[in-house]
This record gives sequence, C-alpha cells and structure tokens, in this order.
Amino acid sequence: MNYLAHAYFSFDHPQILTGNMISDFVKGRKQYDYPESIQQGIRLHRAIDTFTDEHAVTKELKKIFAPAVRLYAGAFVDVMYDHFLALNEEELKEPEWMDFTQTTYGHLNLQQAYFPEHFARMYPYMQQQNWLFNYRYTWGIENSFGGLTRRAKYLDSSEEAFRLFTENYPEAAQLSDIFIGDVKKFAMDQFQSRIRQ
Repeated sequence: MNYLAHAYFSFDHPQILTGNMISDFVKGRKQYDYPESIQQGIRLHRAIDTFTDEHAVTKELKKIFAPAVRLYAGAFVDVMYDHFLALNEEELKEPEWMDFTQTTYGHLNLQQAYFPEHFARMYPYMQQQNWLFNYRYTWGIENSFGGLTRRAKYLDSSEEAFRLFTENYPEAAQLSDIFIGDVKKFAMDQFQSRIRQ
C-alpha cells in the first residue's frame, strides 16, 4: 500500500502514523533508534505490506501492470489502492478525506524531528501538493506513476502503465474494494495488539 493507506491505517495515532509513513526509509536495525511507539508504526507498516503482497487480489491486480512494468507491478498496484481508498465513501466522504489529510499533516508536522533524510526532503512536496488527497484524481495517479518511473532503475515511461490502469478501471475498482475491506480489518487487529503492548 502507498502513503494514503498507511496514513489511514494508523488510526489517528501520531507516533504510529510517523513510523508507518517513514518505514520505507528506515533500514535494518535503524528502527531501534526511534521511540517504541514509532517502532510500532514501522512494524505495522511492514506487516501491512506483507499482508498486501500475499493477498490474492494484489496478485490478480499485478497482472494488469506486469506487461508494462514487469517486477515493478506491485508498486503500481500500491498506488492504485490509494486511489480507490480515497474514493471509498464507505470509509469517508470527500470533505472528510480533506479533513483527514489536513489532520495527518498536522500530526506529522509535530514529528519532523524523527524524519529520515529522504522522507524529510520529500515531505514538504507531499504536504504542499496534498498528495494524500489528490490520489482520488486520475491525474494524481498519473503523476504518482511518473514518480515511480523516475525512481525505478529499469523503467523509462509510465504511459503504458497508466493506459492499462484506465482500461482496466472497473475491474480494478471492484477488486480494490474487496482488498480494502480485508486490509482494514487486518490493520486494525495489528494496531490494537500494538497499542496494548
């Protein structure tokens, strides 16, 4: 899953949120440099990623992107999940999603001392351009696909991946909604077990 989902499945806990958002930039034993509550967020992120990678829906959706991006298909599916989560009115309606994103940035602004260097460089753009909210728009997904391509060693263009996304949109929406229900339950169970520790 991508940034919006990891933020949303931090369940409004500022330190869990921080760990969940920075996890990809914290390697190996570096996680132990952080307060315990942020470590729990890092571990929650990783548990969600493992659940996502192993889910049958993810494996099915990767087939959409594999012809264009091969081994990077999972990363494109992660971004797509954020799109359908942002549109999921069973979770939040559009104005509430805007409120959620602003609350998320507010929490993160108070935790910036814990940001790894790469996340610290990226975060101002995330906030100023409101990535978390703009995943709801197809142009936001197109931009995110472009960002993935720029960071990937073996990809030159995201145009084909975006075409496949739009062509398979109804099926992807239906499958993503199934997955979102499953991952929310998993993440809540993980979250509740961690905050009880």
